[in-house]
Amino acid sequence: MDADILIIGAGISGSVLAERYANLDKKVLILEKRNHIGGNCYDFIDENGILISKYGAHLFHTNDEEVWDYVNRFAIWYPWEHKVIAKVDGQLVPIPINIATVNKLFNLSISNEEEMKQWLEDNRINYENPKNGEEAVLNKVGKILYEKMFKHYTKKQWNKYPEELAASVLNRIPVRHDFDDRYFSDKYQALPVGGYTKLFENLLKHPNITVHLNTDYFDVKDSLGNFEKIFYSGPIDRFFDFKYSASEKLEYRSINFVPETIDKEFYQENSVVNYPGQEVDFTRIVEYKHFGNQKSKKTTIVKEYTTDEGEPYYPVLNDRNLKIYERYKQESVNHPNIHFVGRLANYKYFNMDEAFKNALAVFKSVATYQSELAKI
Repeated sequence: MDADILIIGAGISGSVLAERYANLDKKVLILEKRNHIGGNCYDFIDENGILISKYGAHLFHTNDEEVWDYVNRFAIWYPWEHKVIAKVDGQLVPIPINIATVNKLFNLSISNEEEMKQWLEDNRINYENPKNGEEAVLNKVGKILYEKMFKHYTKKQWNKYPEELAASVLNRIPVRHDFDDRYFSDKYQALPVGGYTKLFENLLKHPNITVHLNTDYFDVKDSLGNFEKIFYSGPIDRFFDFKYSASEKLEYRSINFVPETIDKEFYQENSVVNYPGQEVDFTRIVEYKHFGNQKSKKTTIVKEYTTDEGEPYYPVLNDRNLKIYERYKQESVNHPNIHFVGRLANYKYFNMDEAFKNALAVFKSVATYQSELAKI
């Protein structure tokens, strides 16, 4: 088809840009190599009548008013304050670490923030500028909690121990000084009624948008015409045909999702249970029935095993990979008509709200017809 804008990928980044440009009266073509829209947020009703996510649980949370206002145009949201527990030493304890976590694991009776801060101060190992993930965690919680909750979980998640990763990877993990057992503390925490796929359907329903599924850009690029702008949301090294990493490609972690039907109402007491120890080789079990108060005689659980093979989900942030990425980033400057958006193209971890914000920011920075922006 004739189109003004070409977008590669129908996940958050591509869908937001498509919606924005369609409302500038631009014809938009999206090429998506998978058989569905929504990227890793895609969800569906399974054989047990339960809404599950194909690529792992996605929990929306944000403090950004612009992002919150934007997503509310395309879905009705219900409040969901996500909580995670971890099985440690045979006990279930809250994640992130809070007073209850420490009390349960060490048989203590800490009762307030001052005592919790003092306990952490007594146990932490001071690193003024942590150089890697291990130092980042030791700087926050000390050696015992590092061993129990972070060291082996990180190895399972990344196939690297914390000292092999950038400090930023584990610095993202919060530690609470009170009894707050919510996984996030953002102002807005919610899930879309009916699931994320419906949200993406609403994003892409504009008549100016055409989506071609099961279409790999690299299989058809030579047959495509010219476009005003191209937006690419896939792995940046793939776009440049691995020219700077032919022998050692940029590393990404994938996940093998193993669903299982359980013939009972619920399998576990929480939607997500993490397994940070070495007793099992999966990282967590997600029971989707907990989300949205779903009803079914049976339940579906999904065990998650991280792997180096399969769809790329998480960039592996260490010095080696970041140096390779910088070469691709510099190369991208030579392609002013092509814009690289999203987690894989920027080789950076984005939360969902950050992905929405990034796409909106890219649109604002490159869109023509600035006078028309105020109208949409």
